Amino acid sequence: MDSTASASLASLWDEVTGTQPDPDLWVVIATLAAALVVVTPHGLWRLSRNAITIAHEGGHGIVALFTGRTLTGIRLHSDTSGLTVSRGKPTGIGMILTAAAGYTAPPLLGLGGAALLGAGRITLLLWLATVLLVAMLVMIRNAYGALTVLLTGGMFVLVSWLAGPQVQAAFAYAVVWFLLLGGVRPAFELQAKRARGGAGDSDADQLSRLTHVPAGLWFFLFHAVSLCSLLGGGRWLLGL
Repeated sequence: MDSTASASLASLWDEVTGTQPDPDLWVVIATLAAALVVVTPHGLWRLSRNAITIAHEGGHGIVALFTGRTLTGIRLHSDTSGLTVSRGKPTGIGMILTAAAGYTAPPLLGLGGAALLGAGRITLLLWLATVLLVAMLVMIRNAYGALTVLLTGGMFVLVSWLAGPQVQAAFAYAVVWFLLLGGVRPAFELQAKRARGGAGDSDADQLSRLTHVPAGLWFFLFHAVSLCSLLGGGRWLLGL
């Protein structure tokens, strides 16, 4: 019995950490087109942006933990905004990195995902995403946020366990394209909102108060990270 269980675990480990064949180029192009469709039109973006908010707030949370802060909770709202609360020193490098992690998290996650897909690690990508979503669910503190994370995580579980290799590959590529493309738009939206006199307490404004660096330079950082991630990740996904 023990040997059978050990063999099963070894087989599962080999499947998760092993490589899978790259999908056909037309699949890569089709998933790129699909990601553009859900990111570009306002109506679809209004819905799909919830997934970017998950990555945004998750970025705040992960970096808060890595810098020694105490993560007390994450809230996701139906207007696609979110809030991550952590306890710790109100100034210093830990707080700066935590504040900077939000708008940079989606494109950097997309870049990391593109690196995994470029190396043929499709299954590993799906499992890592599922683990991160489960970990985030533990820290969610409102019903809408819990529902959003549960539905998102449920999709990854269903694809990981029930779908065939081609469907898994298409799903993984679509997710990564979405993170890369969807990671570009929020900073531009926030900048436009601030130009109209709104969002006075945005991440960029908080970073400006923490560092005495103008908010415009933080927007430059957000744009640079998202656009460079898109270019670099796109090259990996297209095999260039």
